[in-house]
Amino acid sequence: MNEQRQSGPANAEPSQTSGSGLIVTPTSDSHFSWIRTRLSADSTLMGWMRLATTLIGFGFTIVQFFDRFEAMTNVKPALVPSLPHYLGLALIFSGVFGLSIAAWQYVAFVAYLHSPEFHPISIKANLPVNKPALAIAGFLVIIGAVAFVTVMFRLS
Repeated sequence: MNEQRQSGPANAEPSQTSGSGLIVTPTSDSHFSWIRTRLSADSTLMGWMRLATTLIGFGFTIVQFFDRFEAMTNVKPALVPSLPHYLGLALIFSGVFGLSIAAWQYVAFVAYLHSPEFHPISIKANLPVNKPALAIAGFLVIIGAVAFVTVMFRLS
């Protein structure tokens, strides 16, 4: 019982079956569904970028705050003075690692969306596919790595 559903009007262009058995019917509905899926991938990557920025910034802030706090007079010494340092490093690492994994998944998913089986409904193959969100994510990973090294070796 191998049923395959086709969507679209009866007068649509003939369906094209890919090697994976996926039936792609080139209709306006399927084309705009493809576009929504592609934009959702971008939106998900940007969500990961916001989370990574928050984690990296908050981790760096915790380290800086407690370094300044220890230098103040009339302040009781901390029970574990290195704990904020390690917590900050963990937050920065989480941001960088999570964004790296998200960027890798984004590249794989967008490559799948631009695979030959979706050519009938995707954007034109000869148009350039710009990925500014991916470029900014790469830049953010570099900034996070620099922040991690700075905190790790106390270069600030």
